[in-house]
Amino acid sequence: MTFDVWQTLLLERNGWSLRRRNARCESLARVLGEFGLEISAEQMALAFKKLDSWLVSVWDDNREVTHLDQIRFLVRAASEGSVIVEEEWVDQLSSAYVSAIFEVPPYMNLDAYRVLQWLKNHNKLVGLICNVGLTPGFGLRNVLAKEGIAKYFDLMIFSDEVDLRKPDPRIFRKAANELQLKPYKIVHVGDNLRSDIWGAKNAGFKAVYLSTEVGRDRIAESDPKSLISISRKLSNSNKDQIVPDKTIPSLAMAIEAIKELEARIKI
Repeated sequence: MTFDVWQTLLLERNGWSLRRRNARCESLARVLGEFGLEISAEQMALAFKKLDSWLVSVWDDNREVTHLDQIRFLVRAASEGSVIVEEEWVDQLSSAYVSAIFEVPPYMNLDAYRVLQWLKNHNKLVGLICNVGLTPGFGLRNVLAKEGIAKYFDLMIFSDEVDLRKPDPRIFRKAANELQLKPYKIVHVGDNLRSDIWGAKNAGFKAVYLSTEVGRDRIAESDPKSLISISRKLSNSNKDQIVPDKTIPSLAMAIEAIKELEARIKI
């Protein structure tokens, strides 16, 4: 069994995407100030709008942008090209960028504990396949460890660590290879029709679609210019062509979905 992370295991509160972005702007501006550079949080916020457009164009090709490249882009854009990140700044800027996920954290889908424990009790291999956004894979690993669920996973694949993004079937096949399982014996659960369901099915996985309104930042999604809104529109294209093996309204129902799929074919 493999899982998506955002809006599947980790959930968001209304308005917290913007709060987290503002925290990033303030932290980056503070660190740059320590290096003698006068770049304000407001300038960073404007640079983020340019970053959004760049990220979406790259992500639409299932390619990845590391958080360090995001930082370099932001500093260059905020300074109108006059400042290039120096190597000795990188560690502090990285820490400032990643710290936002802990200052403005997502919250756990409480159903995850029960589902993951059930899988382990039934000797299932468990993995996750995650497209990162602004928070890199190592930051999300720390979040999952803090929430007490990292121990359940036999495998964690983050897009920035493999330079592939869902729905590229290669990221799913990589998970299958590392779990040493045939793709048809793996069920992937996620909330995104294109990235999770279409991607998993194209790789030969079974796919369970988590269709719920819980844990989504509706404020961000209602802004057509927000990164979340834009990426969701990209991700939910061609809905009629995407058919999950099972649709569930809550993660708790993943257990019954697995049992049903096992009845059709030995997972």
